Amino acid sequence: MDFEKARFNMVEQQVRPWDVLDSRVLAVISEVPREQFAPDEYKNLAYVDTRIPLGNYEDQPCNMANPNLDGRILQELDIQDEDLILEIGTGSGYLTACLAKLGRHVDSVDINEDLTAMAEKNLQALGINNIKLSTGDASKTWEQKRNYDVIAITAAMKSIPESYKKLLKPGGRLFVVTGDAPAMTAYRVTRTDKDKWTTEELFETSIEPMIQPVKQKFEF
Repeated sequence: MDFEKARFNMVEQQVRPWDVLDSRVLAVISEVPREQFAPDEYKNLAYVDTRIPLGNYEDQPCNMANPNLDGRILQELDIQDEDLILEIGTGSGYLTACLAKLGRHVDSVDINEDLTAMAEKNLQALGINNIKLSTGDASKTWEQKRNYDVIAITAAMKSIPESYKKLLKPGGRLFVVTGDAPAMTAYRVTRTDKDKWTTEELFETSIEPMIQPVKQKFEF
């Protein structure tokens, strides 16, 4: 399969028609080899407008998002060269790679240790090293540790999380999808002042819900 041609066609026939017109975003998507982030049995689907299975965690499916959604996320976050980025939901590392090429540094956390290991292998193969990967419950892992210019939440939440809004620097942007399938809504939240945020409704979509950690049972 000619992956370079498939990547070009993906950008021109899927991503750009979905109103992704930012030249930096299109350049990054044209550069990052998406097939390297897909499991071997699905590499031929890397540039198809579909979700790609990455396995399961606690009986819930984990997938790579459609290429056009990745493009919209990157564009809506308006990432600058010096931005510090937090990604919730690493997956196989594709969006992580794009974020890292657009910004200064990415902290990315996933609840699934198998996906963290997969992402680390994929990112190292491409020599992308301005990234720190972690495994765990993101709401506890990153709470109040530092503030970010950009936060990308890649799984749907019931509502816009206040805790992550507070992790934004003034001027910082957060992307999040809320609601229940099949009718979900993507939002961009911008911190305009110490105690002020603006929320913009972006588009309708449907993605997997955020996986909640299973509470441990203790035996006495």
